[in-house]
Amino acid sequence: MAWSLRFHGVGNASAIELGSSMATIERDGAPWLTIDCGGEGLSACLAHYGRPPRALFVTHTHLDHVAGFERLFVSEYFDAARRGQMPVYVPASVVPLLHQRVGDYPNVLAEGGANFWDAFRLVPVGGAFWHDGVRLEAFAVRHHWPGTAFGLRLPGSLLWSGDTRPIPELLAHYAGEGELIAHDCGLHGNPSHSGIDDLVREYPPELLARCVLYHYASAADGDALRALGHRVARQDDVLALVDPSPGALAG
Repeated sequence: MAWSLRFHGVGNASAIELGSSMATIERDGAPWLTIDCGGEGLSACLAHYGRPPRALFVTHTHLDHVAGFERLFVSEYFDAARRGQMPVYVPASVVPLLHQRVGDYPNVLAEGGANFWDAFRLVPVGGAFWHDGVRLEAFAVRHHWPGTAFGLRLPGSLLWSGDTRPIPELLAHYAGEGELIAHDCGLHGNPSHSGIDDLVREYPPELLARCVLYHYASAADGDALRALGHRVARQDDVLALVDPSPGALAG
């Protein structure tokens, strides 16, 4: 099987022209698991595949990562063949936050008779979970408030940092099998996000060389990061991934 990562957006919350940070892990060119559901990112995802995501993993509930859910509810709920079929994997501590953000609206349909989560198959997850015969791992990162934001690991293949400050001890553990690392990074850091100076200071060169950077503030900032010698994702980039570790596969 051929595995790849497609970036639907690479910008931070203010960089609308770059698309909200969101990506899909593909298997044999087909969507397999989509990471987050921002508004602009969902538009790019629908435009490329011509259909909603097959499955979602939610890293955290800032609106640039979940604002597409209302639109996704409409497409899933009103398609009788798909209603309740899409798995939405959410770290357990994030579930109440996600419900407050996107699900807790009185009478999600004006005529009544529906709950927001009727449209999806909500799956709270801990440190590891199975999707389509593959074991993935979720881990807390450093973003805004403890226990509210998570990264995702496809063992041996990919680590998606989610929005985070540098996490050297976590990457030493979760990216220890040569995984490609898609990492939050802007030209300048702040209390919730990594800047390139932070990554250079905190990460060894071997690990930094495996990083592809996303969640930056502008096209100009992306060019500046490239000029410093770093690999920087663009919207619609598709990166080849190695196969997951045999231990991550069922059977």
